[in-house]
Amino acid sequence: MSHTGEKPFTCSECSKCFPYKSYLVIHQRIHTGEKPFICSECSKSFTSKSQLVVHQRIHTGAKPFTCSECSKCFPYKSYLVIHQRSHTGEKPFTCSECSKCFTQKASLVNHQKIHTGEKPFRCSECSKCFTQKASLVNHQRSHTGEKPFTCSECSKCFTHKSQLVKHQMSHTEFYYKDNTY
Repeated sequence: MSHTGEKPFTCSECSKCFPYKSYLVIHQRIHTGEKPFICSECSKSFTSKSQLVVHQRIHTGAKPFTCSECSKCFPYKSYLVIHQRSHTGEKPFTCSECSKCFTQKASLVNHQKIHTGEKPFRCSECSKCFTQKASLVNHQRSHTGEKPFTCSECSKCFTHKSQLVKHQMSHTEFYYKDNTY
């Protein structure tokens, strides 16, 4: 059937067709809400065994997908595909406004907010708006005084990771008073 394209098994709820009865059975769980496959670690449930197997990589740390270029490993094939673009230079997602290209669709979507002016993330304290959630989170630290980045050498804390990175250079022998190397 994979060669002919025939799909003789039809869902009685939504009329979607499948080449194998087992695919139909899994699909029908969408309508029934049945999730018979349960993670022994966190009790999250899934409609198929394959979904459970993929989920369990969170707990086991398994990374079965290896980059042939640099041997870096990934838990999901989609992560490997995105990573491999760093070797090939492929950027398949193009902005229709300015033709800038991206390796990931999510990066393109974030970029496009520049053109639309969309700033969906609003600070509850001062109402300032941001294009990205991470920018809002960073901004909110100005209100809370939170300093989540701690130096492992001297325990000094910082609001932003970039501040910590710059500070950590002061602990190396290559750092000079004029900040040159």
